[in-house]
Amino acid sequence: MALWLVRSGRHGEGDELALTSGVVGIGWAPVGDLSGVTTTEQLRERLIASYPDAKASTITNWLAQVDAFQRRIAIGDLVALPLKRTPAIAFGRITGSYRYAPEAPESMQHQRSVAWIREDVPRESIAQDILYSLGAFLTVCRIQRNDAEARIEALLDGGAPPTPANPDPDAEQSASDVVRQPDVDLLDLSRDQIRRRIGARFSGHDLARLIGAVLEAEGMYVHVSPAGPDGGVDILAGEGDMGFDGVGLAVQVKSGAIVVDASTLRELQGVMANFGATRGLMVSWGGYTKNARAEARRLFFQLRLWDADDVIARVEAVYERLPQDIQAELPLRRMWSLVPDEDA
Repeated sequence: MALWLVRSGRHGEGDELALTSGVVGIGWAPVGDLSGVTTTEQLRERLIASYPDAKASTITNWLAQVDAFQRRIAIGDLVALPLKRTPAIAFGRITGSYRYAPEAPESMQHQRSVAWIREDVPRESIAQDILYSLGAFLTVCRIQRNDAEARIEALLDGGAPPTPANPDPDAEQSASDVVRQPDVDLLDLSRDQIRRRIGARFSGHDLARLIGAVLEAEGMYVHVSPAGPDGGVDILAGEGDMGFDGVGLAVQVKSGAIVVDASTLRELQGVMANFGATRGLMVSWGGYTKNARAEARRLFFQLRLWDADDVIARVEAVYERLPQDIQAELPLRRMWSLVPDEDA
């Protein structure tokens, strides 16, 4: 059994199709149907013909990934799909051979069927060295350093993942021996580090303290409930100097790895009425179930959801206006880096 990383488009445009249809897919649409391609050399010729201006090194890189997706990934192998719109990773097991789906979006026309095991594993619950491997810019990549396959199997089974004998977070093998050192998405790596820092320093009621500071920095008048029973509301916030103008906001904050479901959102609706709030905000560090996100869409004009990535984005946006004690607990520095060219 092997563990493979497969991305569904550079912006995650295929994530929803992947999860709802039980597939993983990749791009390289110009090469067309590869069902009749049976050798690596035939695939190389197809790539060269489809991308006549591509460099030889680029063709070699693409060849390794497409060949892995079409022929090397075996039925029964595990697949990891990092989700772009939520700080979570979906894991499933490959159930079918390669197929071509011309009606699908270009980033998903080459497909393999998948039985999803978990669609919402929080990134925070995955070891940092494995996240580093999953941050490779490659579209298809085998993840195997540090006993990654066994550790993910244990995580999905609900057991304690074994500790790797010789952890090596700085290296990862790619789809074939040809591609030795895949670039890593530094933004994802940075987000994972910030996520772990916030998760460690702002657990429990301290996460409500951080959210309150963010809302205050955004110009709201804020009351953070003290630790202990709070009647279902962790934060009350309003617009204006005393909070009496415009929107009245009731905020519920869930720290840790709890994945919030739809029933929790409906409970917040009732709490909003009790406190006279016109709008609600649910903050869940562990993310949301698919049903919860569907419920939030139904409640679009009443309720908003923040997950860990939303919190990080808000913190970054107002960081200079946050209290000095919070900046001391969460020291951040803005930096720029060149983004490597991504695969097709």
